[in-house]
Amino acid sequence: MSPRSASVNEELRRRSRERLLMAAVEVVGERGYDATTLADIADRAGSARGLVSYYFPGKRQLVQSAVHRLMHRTLEEALEREPRTEDGRERMARAIDAILGLARDRPVLMRQHMAGLLQAEGFVQCPEQKRLADLLRDTVTRHGSEHPDTDYPMMRSLLMGSVYAMVLPNVPMPITALRTELFARYRLDWRMGLPPDAGEASGGSGAADPDLSRFFATGDSASGRPGGTGRTEGTGRPERTGPAEDGRQSK
Repeated sequence: MSPRSASVNEELRRRSRERLLMAAVEVVGERGYDATTLADIADRAGSARGLVSYYFPGKRQLVQSAVHRLMHRTLEEALEREPRTEDGRERMARAIDAILGLARDRPVLMRQHMAGLLQAEGFVQCPEQKRLADLLRDTVTRHGSEHPDTDYPMMRSLLMGSVYAMVLPNVPMPITALRTELFARYRLDWRMGLPPDAGEASGGSGAADPDLSRFFATGDSASGRPGGTGRTEGTGRPERTGPAEDGRQSK
């Protein structure tokens, strides 16, 4: 058998990393951070345990990167949904609703994420966090900020504080109260964005969508479709490509 080309190996590495990111969000969202091991994440992703260490220095870095990806892509999806708009106030409303919506729909995951930010290693500077920051900064600028260098950190802090208030065990604040305060600060109308009761009014449940594949481009080797779940047809399990799927032997 002839060796795989460099481009094929690169694609396999990309898919493997994407599956690990998606698995981290799924498992931590179900079990919490402390109850999740790297082996659990690797098993859900259908990857060899050694590949986790190949891509990420540790569990905290993997989980923060995964959550930042989810936040970045959720925010991006909200900002660009139809009808698309360049109106700065509407985009600010969509951004607020996207982040608060994650706290409402995935409280375990977001609680673990917030707790992780308070650990000794703190904020993990990674490409996913940079993309999220760029989107939020652009939102502040489009909203009309003349000083984005100071207004962006303030918006980020307000959103983080709101998420923390929503996921605080036993005494969480309701999304409507926090949304009201943020909308008042940025002079937004309640009907903008996606009001909390919009899902119920349209027949939606407001529950988190269990299918995260659109946020993690794992690919689908069985169908050749990009953005698939990477799960073997008919089994509900991730496809396994073996410990040397990235062209290297795992240690």
